[in-house]
Amino acid sequence: MNPALLANLIALVHFAWVAFLVLGLLAILLGIAFRWGWVRNRWFRLIHLGMIAIVVGEAMAGVPCPLTIWEHRLRVSAGQTTFEGDFIAYWVHRLIFFEAEPWVFTVVYVLFGLAVLGTWIVAPPRWRVQDAA
Repeated sequence: MNPALLANLIALVHFAWVAFLVLGLLAILLGIAFRWGWVRNRWFRLIHLGMIAIVVGEAMAGVPCPLTIWEHRLRVSAGQTTFEGDFIAYWVHRLIFFEAEPWVFTVVYVLFGLAVLGTWIVAPPRWRVQDAA
């Protein structure tokens, strides 16, 4: 398969990961306010928590995101020297990549992770059928 195409697919997966985390937290917070029962779904909440735990763990350990590394390597092998690529790749990168010191990202990821954990206290997921009542 074309390395540039694979790099674009990885960029889309990366964007989907970020979007799920951000929109998921927003949905949970709105769900708490508007009493939407589905935001207490245990699988949704476990997946959401697990995904941010991976991000926070990588940041705390100083490990670069594997998706970023794979995408970069594929772009280099495709002869691309920048992340501009095609239209979709360009906008995905514009939306999810910012210039800042690494510690800034670690702080943001940890704070975001703490916000996700906070929702588990304010509106814990439902574990049993009788919790739905």
